[in-house]
Amino acid sequence: MKRCYSVLLLLLALLLTGAGRAAQAQTPAQTTGTITGLVRDRATQELLPGVTVVLEGTDQGAATDGTGRYRLSGVPTGSYNLRATFLGYEPLLRANVRVGSGNANIIDLELGAANQALGEVTVTANRAIRVATAETPLSVQRINTEEIRSNPGGNFDVSKVVQTLPGVGGGGTGGTAAFRNDIVIRGGAPNENVYYLDGIEVPVINHFQTQGSSGGPQGMLNVSFLEDVTLSTSAFHARYDNALSSVLQFRQREGNPERVQGNLRTSATEVALTLEGPLSRKDSSGVARTTFLASARRSYLQVLFKLIDLPIRPSYWDFQFKTTTRLGPKTTLTTLGLGAIDKFRLGVPRNATPETEQELRQNPTADQWNYTVGVNLRQLVSKGYLNVALSRTQLDNQLDQFQAGAEGDESRRILLTRSGETETKLRADVNGTAGQWAYSYGVMGQYVQYDNRFFNRLRRPVLDAQGNELQPGVDVRFQTAIDFGRFGAFGQLTRSLLDGDRLTLSAGVRADGNTLTDDGRNLLRTLSPRVSASYALLPTLNLNASVGRYYKLPTNPVLGFRDNAGQLVNQGNQYLRSDHYVTGLEWLPAPATRFTLEGFYKKYADYPVTVRDGISLANLGGDFGAIGNEAVTSTGQGRAYGVEFFFQQKLTRKVFAVLSLTGFRSEFTRRGGAYVPSAWDSRFLASALLGRKFSKGWEMGLKYRAGGGSPYTPLNLAASRASYLATGRGVFDFDQLNTQRLGTFQQFDFRLDKRVNWRRFTLDLFFDVQNAFVLSNPAIPSYAFQRLPDNSDFATTDGQPIRLDGSNGIPLLLTNDDPITTPTIGFILEF
Repeated sequence: MKRCYSVLLLLLALLLTGAGRAAQAQTPAQTTGTITGLVRDRATQELLPGVTVVLEGTDQGAATDGTGRYRLSGVPTGSYNLRATFLGYEPLLRANVRVGSGNANIIDLELGAANQALGEVTVTANRAIRVATAETPLSVQRINTEEIRSNPGGNFDVSKVVQTLPGVGGGGTGGTAAFRNDIVIRGGAPNENVYYLDGIEVPVINHFQTQGSSGGPQGMLNVSFLEDVTLSTSAFHARYDNALSSVLQFRQREGNPERVQGNLRTSATEVALTLEGPLSRKDSSGVARTTFLASARRSYLQVLFKLIDLPIRPSYWDFQFKTTTRLGPKTTLTTLGLGAIDKFRLGVPRNATPETEQELRQNPTADQWNYTVGVNLRQLVSKGYLNVALSRTQLDNQLDQFQAGAEGDESRRILLTRSGETETKLRADVNGTAGQWAYSYGVMGQYVQYDNRFFNRLRRPVLDAQGNELQPGVDVRFQTAIDFGRFGAFGQLTRSLLDGDRLTLSAGVRADGNTLTDDGRNLLRTLSPRVSASYALLPTLNLNASVGRYYKLPTNPVLGFRDNAGQLVNQGNQYLRSDHYVTGLEWLPAPATRFTLEGFYKKYADYPVTVRDGISLANLGGDFGAIGNEAVTSTGQGRAYGVEFFFQQKLTRKVFAVLSLTGFRSEFTRRGGAYVPSAWDSRFLASALLGRKFSKGWEMGLKYRAGGGSPYTPLNLAASRASYLATGRGVFDFDQLNTQRLGTFQQFDFRLDKRVNWRRFTLDLFFDVQNAFVLSNPAIPSYAFQRLPDNSDFATTDGQPIRLDGSNGIPLLLTNDDPITTPTIGFILEF
């Protein structure tokens, strides 16, 4: 790793030297760019003519034309705050907009109606960065594409960037490994979140997905496609099903309707190409009715890791596209797709150590592919719009693991998974306004197919000196295939009340069912009401509150599990339930400044608890492979509660900053009903981000994250010793579930960018370092046997070959706390 770090630093110096020389050769006439896009009414999606769009601190401005489009040309390259204002609407601030000469910046904007009590321009200016809506007035954050691009340590990965927001753990905090992208919201499990891409549900957003959960080490979404990302951690709109902890909405921009453009991004780990432009003839205004976005990305992590002598060899491809067609002035057709091909292999390092040998034994090889494709039709109606969305998602997951890497020897197999999931979903919803009321309602239908051929050797029997069995061995083997339907309906109403509409109330309800579980057709069983309120204490200060009940169907691996007799044993399980109680304040003291303070309480019921080990599935999902392939009962309870503080300073005088602090508790019951800390109960989360823009295209970002020590379960040393040779890993002592706790987590990330503009090209050179201070962070200890000095075999207590039951092995606990620093150098060429 040190060798790799030194080489990257040398390359950085060479590249930045070249960039500096290129920058000196620029002339002012060569460095202008374009910003263009559409402006819509947020509630009705009507295009708005006459909206004023300006760049703060300049004389650059324009008004939208009759089609709702604005265009700012000849803008000097640099970073700006973009502001949109229109009579009767709250102003909107889009901060940190980069203008380059290589690509036109396509930015679509949505304006919300202004509150009558806050109609004065001098007052509403401070509300320009408010991200809440009447339906979700609190527990909501929004980040735009530039904030994702410039996030230190983020490496253009949305999931990593989200981890800096309040209440969000993962990536080293909240019980997950530092290199993973699990999103842990307010003490809930990673699979309690749902993801929507332009209104299409996307179950998989990470490479090397954990089946039955959501995490992985690398995100799939291309940041070049994104307009913004909105995270709601409570008060979910009733249109979203299966969400217990959060809804993450990714809004993609449209392709350039005027010309073909693109970018090439390459770094130490990957190369990605993005293209966009018109697909149809342009009209008289020079704008095409159909546009496209398309990208492909290839990693070469396996090459890098081999060079620095790491035993893991991950590699992946991913692909993404979007087309937008305006069928008429009120009708828009959108298609989109997202897919990935993942391969995970292991290699023997040149200088093998007990640690690397252990890593080889604990990780299966993986072949995984997935895709989501969808089509969305939006039809504007009187004072509203109709959405109809059809999508299909498929996941294929193949895992293999053998004793001591004896690949192909079935007698030494530890794990086999041959699993597939296919979901076809149709959604329709109507959204509109009637007088002072805003409303939405809709229905959903889904057809689900799942199959799995599964084998896992979990542990060997523990015997006493006389050969009597003290603890039984466990092998899990089954084959299954199921298909079933899911259906649901929702409605939501919103209205402002009192003098000047200071009070806004919103109430919604939804119900969901399925054709598989025993009482799945009973919609009254999942009736889930929710209500939220927002009261303007002052023009810049809001008091917000929400109460809601939310349901989630158990995952497909849980529903599809069969016992030795081939029976589906989990059909009697209930929908998981979570009740949320949240209140908070939002203060907007300046046009680019936002403070929030919130308290939350989540109460869980009917959570799956495993029959074999008696633990809640709420503790699982932060590892590779799959979860849920076992018998469970809907007997678990849970609770999570805490306080969050958030400060955000959008770009002002070339500086932007974020500070997030969360203190919380997360507990779930085990078999017998006793509450114990969950795997995500790290007690506190903190993050701080500071960015500074300099002259001549330089930009620097600093990020610090910290988290309390997460609970973990100690190893059962006797069972681990008996099982290690058969399974390659230790066995946890679930009688002591989460009774131990790791030390605190800390990580400092650094990023440096240098942008160079020519007449039709922009070059962005970047250097990004995760864990720049090389801090050691604790991880759960793993079990191994000591090996001989030459690493040729196991050392034993009696000098004889190691016995199958490991009784003469010499146990070794590996701390797994070596610091991992990941430097990345690369460039983005826009053309």
